[in-house]
Amino acid sequence: MRSGKRPVTLHLTKVAVGCSSLEILQDRIAANAVDGTAAIRTRYRPTRAAEMAGGSLYWIIAHRLVARQAILGFEEAEGGRCIIRVDARLVPVRARPKRAHQGWRYLDGKDAPEDFDSDDADLSAMPKAMVDELSALALI
Repeated sequence: MRSGKRPVTLHLTKVAVGCSSLEILQDRIAANAVDGTAAIRTRYRPTRAAEMAGGSLYWIIAHRLVARQAILGFEEAEGGRCIIRVDARLVPVRARPKRAHQGWRYLDGKDAPEDFDSDDADLSAMPKAMVDELSALALI
């Protein structure tokens, strides 16, 4: 690696099974959050967990990356399973097409979608149907 160049953060992607919208995912996370953190249970600990310091878990809904949660750490659970600790705050991102998959997959930082920032238009002022359609086209 060249000096002055930061390493690219590694992230995870996961399908939000049973969630047809970002609102449903937000409700599910809020219902299970404790002290600002949420637990995502998975079968195996990612082998590249050490590379995910500062990374996020990106959620896929309807074949699009739509939001992320900061990864806070990994814990062992009974039965050889793993718990991924994430920040309970769900951060919307600029939707990007992504094929569904089982479990989780790695996502290089250079391929991660950008967060909606404060300079973006207030999407809550737009009709939901319009936001959904623009998101489906990956325009917002």
